[in-house]
Amino acid sequence: MSEPRVLADLGSGVSLERLVPRIGPIAVLGDPAGVAVSDVAFRHADVRPGALFCCVPGERHDGHDFALEARRTGAVAFVCEHSLAGVGGAVQLVVPPGEVRPAMARASCAFYGDPASSLRTIGVTGTNGKTTTTYLLRAILELHGWATGVVGTLDGARTTPESPDLQRALARFRDGGCSAAAIEVTSHALVQSRVDGITFDVAVFTNLSQDHLDYHKTMEAYFAAKAELFTPERSRLGVVNGDDPYGRRLSERAAVETVVFSLDEAESLVLEGSTSRFLLRGHEVTLKMAGAFNVMNALAAAAAARALGVGDSTVAQGLAAAPPVPGRFERIDSIDGVSVVVDYAHTPAALEQVLTAARRLCDEVPASTGTGDRAARRARRAGRLVVVLGAGGERDRGKRPAMGATAARLADLVVLTSDNPRGEDPAVIADQVRAGIPPNAAVRVELDRREAIGWALAGAAAGDVVVVAGKGHETTQQFSDRLVRFDDREVVRELLEHQGRLLPGWMRPGREGGED
Repeated sequence: MSEPRVLADLGSGVSLERLVPRIGPIAVLGDPAGVAVSDVAFRHADVRPGALFCCVPGERHDGHDFALEARRTGAVAFVCEHSLAGVGGAVQLVVPPGEVRPAMARASCAFYGDPASSLRTIGVTGTNGKTTTTYLLRAILELHGWATGVVGTLDGARTTPESPDLQRALARFRDGGCSAAAIEVTSHALVQSRVDGITFDVAVFTNLSQDHLDYHKTMEAYFAAKAELFTPERSRLGVVNGDDPYGRRLSERAAVETVVFSLDEAESLVLEGSTSRFLLRGHEVTLKMAGAFNVMNALAAAAAARALGVGDSTVAQGLAAAPPVPGRFERIDSIDGVSVVVDYAHTPAALEQVLTAARRLCDEVPASTGTGDRAARRARRAGRLVVVLGAGGERDRGKRPAMGATAARLADLVVLTSDNPRGEDPAVIADQVRAGIPPNAAVRVELDRREAIGWALAGAAAGDVVVVAGKGHETTQQFSDRLVRFDDREVVRELLEHQGRLLPGWMRPGREGGED
């Protein structure tokens, strides 16, 4: 590549003239000759001298309204849908209505020297399993000798970042010595052009179930958004879940070659409370993750790795070496034999998978001290499954009753509480979740999330399993007027410690971890 690849090497910046052809404006107001761009920005608060500011129209705010402020802060050029008044001598690159995001993506790719072209890239899409699949992929690829970067839910405020942030991350991977990148690709990202300019070496489809219908309106529109990843412009090869109805449809209609994976590939499968054991192409795998859903994630990662040329033995070893993913079926045991599972499950399908896997823990010998065999067997028979859950505010309201119905069907006791209520009334959200719960089901409503978790733990005895669902790795809780510190894992540990029930030496989270 003739031009320097990262901003740090550019001194005064990238020539705007080099970016203009990639942006493809229908009109250029001002002279780009001699203008050096130091950054591509879309948040006015991030603008620094020399920035190219992209005026992105959003649901709540229009970036065009912040053009003057961006100019005062130092923007030297704009990508906009109409001419801007009062921006002085800044260059205006006018694109058709609705084209700012695609133009921003192209500009970002060019600015950072198309970093994806220097990496082996895997894009993972689907309602559930994206995070775990990318982390399993990293374990496999790094065992193969390819340093691998991951972009997704655990790395930022959005699962798939806006294109300038995404391209910046990929450039860091490339220039930091990575050979590959595994990227969670949401339906929002595909519709909003966040991954435009990237042709993934492998695209992975995990599954599809109800979520984000506040945005997509229908399941067909949601599926169509996911299916966009499986086109020649966006991927070279598809890896698709053949056990999922939408996956089968996708494999039949995808415009790229597809490889189908299925749970049948996991031979001699044994599902246990905390692990999964199976044979994969003759190689033994002990996955440090529970549940058939995680075995499916492992098979997705395996198929993607094989598509990149990784051998079967390395695939199996990589899966076995992969650590549990933060906030994904993360288990905390009490000294008196209660198991707590913290999980990000926030859709009906994900909740069903987690509760089904958690039920197996009720059949395990409790991790308690001073408990004889007879008491342990008695605890196994008496083990109850308790779930603490809510639903996110300002998100798909239609899934709320379904989540309540799933919780009541699979758990012995449902404790309804707040998730991230955002601008909605937590009591109204709880009522909508409760609408799906039969009248005779055991349910308690406690809107204070800490109190709800505490109540569930206080009532749990040896052999019981308490699932705290919805937030997983998240470290904050969002209300209409504030963002407060709240980590389910941390709260569980604190409450158990306060009750004198935390197993000695049990590690605190110490891990950082976002949502589209």
